[in-house]
Amino acid sequence: MADGTLATDGEFAVIDRLIAGRRQPPIVTVGPGDDAAVLAGAGAVAVSTDVLVEGRHFRLDWSTPYDVGRKAIAQNAADIEAMGGRATAFVVGFGAPGETETARAVALADGLWDEATLLGAGIVGGDMVAAPQWVVSVTVLGDLEGRPPVLRSGARPGHVVAVTGQLGWSAAGHVLWHNMIDGFEELRRRHLVPAPPYGQGAVAARAGATSMTDVSDGLLADLGHIAAASGVHVDLAVEMLRADVDALGPVADAADVDAWHWVLGGGEDHALVATFAAHPPPGWRIIGQVHGPTREFGAGAVTLDGAAWAGSAGWQSY
Repeated sequence: MADGTLATDGEFAVIDRLIAGRRQPPIVTVGPGDDAAVLAGAGAVAVSTDVLVEGRHFRLDWSTPYDVGRKAIAQNAADIEAMGGRATAFVVGFGAPGETETARAVALADGLWDEATLLGAGIVGGDMVAAPQWVVSVTVLGDLEGRPPVLRSGARPGHVVAVTGQLGWSAAGHVLWHNMIDGFEELRRRHLVPAPPYGQGAVAARAGATSMTDVSDGLLADLGHIAAASGVHVDLAVEMLRADVDALGPVADAADVDAWHWVLGGGEDHALVATFAAHPPPGWRIIGQVHGPTREFGAGAVTLDGAAWAGSAGWQSY
């Protein structure tokens, strides 16, 4: 059988092929497959990388360079939060056409630094190169503060599913920008610069979170990664997500969109979703339950009130 393409095979199938058979050195205690890798040493370090490409992850006719810088840091810091740690340092690669005004690169750096400063972190290095369009690649280093990492594989039947942060806001903002619908400035802004619930990853870890991830691709898609890694079925409750949908109701009416699609399938909010054996800590709210796999819903399934969701589960990289 002929090889597929990146688009036909899909991001996660391609990643599986890229890492298959690779042997990590002893310093790597958690390798590819979770929100961040973990390196052992005097203290464990969590590491993750994201790449933002102009036209795919941001538009410079919507976002300022400053916005792009803040977004690049926020989405990387969220990966460290999802491991139960805190971001401490960032390394940034930047590609752009040679005719790009230097002031725009400085504005990008201002955004990077301002978002990193919110975390008490810094930009500790990087590289620049000529490219046909803007590309921002960020590697984040994080401190687990002596705790073991919170992986995607720890959810068990009987655990509750809880979330902190907003759901569907970035997707709603994208529709507002795309359809040139004025108003709703907070949502329009949230699409350009996400607002991860900084500090809540460590709160969840200290409270005994058994698994965790950030909502980067979509709530259903990201919970699907937890369900698959843990060998469980996750069921979300309509009533426990009703407030999220209602909060977006006026925007959904203006855009003629069902807000459930944003809440369940919208990505880039970088809210945190986790499972707990007991009640979650303050700042978190229960939205579902973990079950064992059944003939109807096997390991990796995510349902809504016991039924499969017919809409999109979330973002696809290709």
